[in-house]
Amino acid sequence: MGEARIRARRAALAPGLAAMLVLAFAALVLPPAPGAAARADAADDARAAGDADATERGGAADDDAGATERGARSLAHGAGAVHVAVASSFAPTARALAADFQAASGHTVVLSEGSTGRLYAQIANGAPFEAFLAADAERPRRLEAEGYAVAGTRFAYALGRLALWSRDPERVRDAGALRGDFRHLAIANPALAPYGAAARETLERLGPWASLAPRLVTGEDVGQAFQFVATGNAELGFVALAQVLDAGGSRWEVPADLHAPIVQEAVLLARGRDDPAARAFLAFLRGPAARARIESAGYAVPDAARTRGGDEGGDDAMTVHPPEPSP
Repeated sequence: MGEARIRARRAALAPGLAAMLVLAFAALVLPPAPGAAARADAADDARAAGDADATERGGAADDDAGATERGARSLAHGAGAVHVAVASSFAPTARALAADFQAASGHTVVLSEGSTGRLYAQIANGAPFEAFLAADAERPRRLEAEGYAVAGTRFAYALGRLALWSRDPERVRDAGALRGDFRHLAIANPALAPYGAAARETLERLGPWASLAPRLVTGEDVGQAFQFVATGNAELGFVALAQVLDAGGSRWEVPADLHAPIVQEAVLLARGRDDPAARAFLAFLRGPAARARIESAGYAVPDAARTRGGDEGGDDAMTVHPPEPSP
């Protein structure tokens, strides 16, 4: 009987001992439950995370607001783009002017370079230009008469200057260089390029046009004539003074009385009639900053009052021209 009682007591105590063993094991291997301090730290972390998330969302909202504000300013300013055909001789100066204009206005200027004659033909055949900076006055006048340009918008923006140039620092001192020993003389095509026409007229005035004809190499425009000399394919070339101001070598600046004035006109084309960017660019060309830039590039600039259509009289090529009467 005594042994039976002992077995009964052990059976009764077994569940309690098992529970105590489980609790002891749990205390050894499991982390303690968070106390008040731990709970507070967790809450602080949550709030910090929430604040950081809110700050990030606020920053994104600020960025969005800034982008919206910048977009609104751009729309308010009406920034646009103008596609300008420009004579190759004036292209380097035009690029500097375009950068000045873009910085001042926000408008974008896209330049297409070429000989004045070829650009005229492209415009007449529907090329998508809004403004034309020619190296003469004839093509803008013809475009206006033919309806491809807006009547009354022509004006002279520069007076070109012709130079005889060589890479050789000793070759050119004056017109006597044309009687020297050389194989090739580069000029622009007189039929397409105003500087080529001025070069031919200069040679005719000086006398050696016919004798030099076998040694002439002709470029489509004055830019190509410059390249013939710059690459050594011609020892001499008639180029725009603006092209060689910083080119080294030697040059003779051709007196203005040896050829007709190289009056360079700009005009608003029909495609740009209602384009604010095109009108703004041409207005900028007539302002003091642009005139200073043009003069520093080696051009003469027409009198400001005359280019604005003033009443001072003088050379008609210097004025803003009224439309010509229809024949």
